[in-house]
Order: sequence, then C-alpha cells, then structure tokens
Amino acid sequence: MKEFYIKQKVFSLGGKFTVKDQQEKDVYYVEGSFMQIPKTFSIMNTARDEVALITKKVFSFLPKFFVEVNGREVLTIKKEFSFLKARYTIDAAGIEVHGNWWDMDFQVLQYGEVVGNVSKKWFTWGDSYKVQILNEEREAIIIALVVAIDCVKADHAAASSAAT
Repeated sequence: MKEFYIKQKVFSLGGKFTVKDQQEKDVYYVEGSFMQIPKTFSIMNTARDEVALITKKVFSFLPKFFVEVNGREVLTIKKEFSFLKARYTIDAAGIEVHGNWWDMDFQVLQYGEVVGNVSKKWFTWGDSYKVQILNEEREAIIIALVVAIDCVKADHAAASSAAT
C-alpha cells in the first residue's frame, strides 16, 4: 500500500502543485494551463513524463471533465441537471466511487474491488487529502481521479461565486 498527500485548495492562478509521499518527497507534478481553452491539468511523474491529463470540455451546457491516463480516456466527470443541489456523476470503465466524494471521503473500487481510499486530513502540510493506493497498478488513475474531483470542486466554487 502506498500513501500520497494532495494539498487542499491546490488550484491557484497558475495551477501548479505537487503530490507528495509519506516522506514529503514530490512524486507527481501537476500543472494547469493558464488562460488557455480548453482548461487542462497535466499530471507528470518525477521524470516529467505525462501520466495523466484532465481536460474541461468547452462549449458544454453543463460542466464536463475528461480524464486520460497514459493517452487513454478512462473516466468522465459531468454535472447533472438539478434545481436544488449540485450533482455530478463519474463514468468510467469498471471504476466506482463510494462515499462522499464531494467532501473527499470515499473509496475507489474497480470491478467491485477496493483499489484506493481518499480522506481529508487536517494539520498535515496544511489541510490535505490523504490518498491510499491499495492496487499499485491503478496508482495513476486514482491520483488523476482525485485531482479531477478537486478540479471539479474548484470549478463549481468559481462558478458559484461568479453567479453571486
């Protein structure tokens, strides 16, 4: 099992941050596009090879985010039409998220098997998300999923504040 930490509220104007391991070493680098359409976030390993790419779909009635891992689209996060509370769905081949993913407290399952856990941790390098990888073959997918969910949350917060 591996553990990683992603700082909460990571999406600054430039959108650059790192994913750290338990020894506080940088393991992944995330860089967001600035003033670019479509908005993207690239996840790179320590050799700076891109392992995942998150893209916000342009010209969509409701927000939609695509996640590619190693050049293959593996999941989509999209907002559903709702009058009361924001609802999002995650579409992926065999990947399910159980728990409260909006509050970053959930399990990631693939074909019914738990492959990762995500929880909010307080007082660790500031507020951060703790990501436990139980199936190391799914590491890039799980890291990309957590970054994508945080991107969706940041986009939702920005849209909500712009509407008021």
